[in-house]
Amino acid sequence: MKASIDQEACIGCGECVALCDAVFRLVDETGKAEVIPGADCGAAGCCKEAAESCPVAAIIIEE
Repeated sequence: MKASIDQEACIGCGECVALCDAVFRLVDETGKAEVIPGADCGAAGCCKEAAESCPVAAIIIEE
């Protein structure tokens, strides 16, 4: 399972980080979220919850 973030859609609310900080982080320069390089979305077990909680549906999960 792989996660990615639509940077144009992301509003930097931090909900994904609050729910799944093993996979997502906020970037200081942009104020938006990104997937932590090398993070394992499948092993973390919280990616789908984070994607479902994103208010602008910016998180894309690929099985």
